[in-house]
Amino acid sequence: MTLSQYDYLFAIGTIFAGLDAWNIGANDVANSWATSVASQSVTYLQAMVLASIMEFSGSVGVGARVADTIRTKVVDTSLFKDDPEMLMLGMVCAVVASSLYLSFATKIGLPVSTTHSIMGGVIGMGVASVGTSGVQWVGKGSGTGVINSGVVQVFMAWIIAPCLSAAFASVIFLITKYGVMLRKNPVWKAFFYVPVYFGLAASLLTMLLLWKGGSYKINLSQGALAGVIVAVGFGWGLLMLVTLMPWLYRVVICDDWELRWYHIPMGLLLLRRGAPPPPPPQESTSHEVFDDGATKEDNIAGQKAAERGDVEAAAADGEVKPVTADSDSNSAYRHSPLARFQRPHKSMVGPKPEGKWYEGAVLFWYLKWAVLRGVDQDVVNLEGQKSALAGGVEEIHSHAARYDTRAEYMYSFLQVMTAATASFTHGANDIANAIGPYATVYEIWKSGVLPKTGKAEVPVWILVFGGGMLIIGVWTYGYNIMRNLGNRLTLQSPSRGFSMELGSAITVILATRLKLPVSTTQCITGATVGVGLCSGTWRTVNWRMVGWIYAGWIITLPVAGIISGCLMGIIINAPRWS
Repeated sequence: MTLSQYDYLFAIGTIFAGLDAWNIGANDVANSWATSVASQSVTYLQAMVLASIMEFSGSVGVGARVADTIRTKVVDTSLFKDDPEMLMLGMVCAVVASSLYLSFATKIGLPVSTTHSIMGGVIGMGVASVGTSGVQWVGKGSGTGVINSGVVQVFMAWIIAPCLSAAFASVIFLITKYGVMLRKNPVWKAFFYVPVYFGLAASLLTMLLLWKGGSYKINLSQGALAGVIVAVGFGWGLLMLVTLMPWLYRVVICDDWELRWYHIPMGLLLLRRGAPPPPPPQESTSHEVFDDGATKEDNIAGQKAAERGDVEAAAADGEVKPVTADSDSNSAYRHSPLARFQRPHKSMVGPKPEGKWYEGAVLFWYLKWAVLRGVDQDVVNLEGQKSALAGGVEEIHSHAARYDTRAEYMYSFLQVMTAATASFTHGANDIANAIGPYATVYEIWKSGVLPKTGKAEVPVWILVFGGGMLIIGVWTYGYNIMRNLGNRLTLQSPSRGFSMELGSAITVILATRLKLPVSTTQCITGATVGVGLCSGTWRTVNWRMVGWIYAGWIITLPVAGIISGCLMGIIINAPRWS
């Protein structure tokens, strides 16, 4: 039977579940793509398109069709057996509290854990409705079972996630740094390392998809599973060796400025191309660019820092050399795919045309502004602006070494690969933070009883609703968090970003296998700090920004819990008149 008398609760739950999913898109998706955008491996628009595809595919395609009614497993639902309407009200209060807190955090640009936000909401409503005895504070069992559920998992996540991610990301980057970037011929060294990294990344990301990707089950023995993981890694690395690497050879070594990304499938046939023709003349610019991808002002700051002994720019054997944008030696480079590291931001919305508001041109501009404003942000330049959370970043960047642009460019494809897979996995898992509680509300409203065995079947339309709101959040407000998780934490580059994303993925894989609680926000933040410290000085990390982010982690659960608990307590204890 349908509890028609509670239609208003279902309607409120729908609105705030949508707001919660919107905030997951606006706040959490930056975890996967912030470093790629900050290092200019992809433009912000490209990142948003890829994020939309991967997040929606993960949410709807392999998103959990069966979601825990209590996603974080902290409240005993059997206590609501005789009063399912109370659980329905509680889930509505939890979603309202979570979405309101996330809206505030997203507005001020604070990346927080959406999992811990909904967990706080559930704890608050649980304490208000059934008391503290109904909340699972510590996990059951022994070993990791004690900390992989219950409230204690939040406190453990503050330590486990950032520390493990920092360690893994640092090891990966140090191998890259000393094996490639600081060598005399970093580009040729990269040609050896990049295919190996592709194979390694594919194997690790296959583990991530198999162990944490969604509700599908893999019926393979441990030996067969290991064989699949190794085979996928070897096969992917070999594929990149015969397709992408010949293309990179022609673009990076031969300065074949005519090639574009759609020539990659030609593979080995590209090696038969002759010498590229002379590039068209390039208009001169008012500033100089450097082979390391930085402007003259950036390199002057870096050189001053090197004189102080704070960075390793001088150790790159003279790879950093100034050239004018219209010089012959740099002309082919300015027309090649590598030139995107210096391309200025071009607005898709453009200036508002003159005229009355109802005129066609003005109405069309308003339409473009409404649809494209969120992805028309110059995120890279916004990162350099001072803010209350980050302060100034110029001095922080001056302490970080800059490496050869051509060698960095070869890592941009690896970075996009890791970001896309992490985004797919995020959609498959974290969308349940919004639709899990909402599925409980819908099931009780529709049937009038508790979902069987504490679980609720999630209809496809709810998955589409949650995935759609997530994408709207990405497109409309994702930039606000994206800029804070990028260059405002430390200087980004493709090799650094790849190390951060892969280190974060390894942490998620390991934590999944050991059943340890981690947050993607905490993983990428820890990895960013770890790689930042690999420059040899603590000055390369924006500790002010790190402090604000960590404070956001700490206050997430109690703030969401207080809001939810107060709402629940006021409603169930309010005076009633017959």
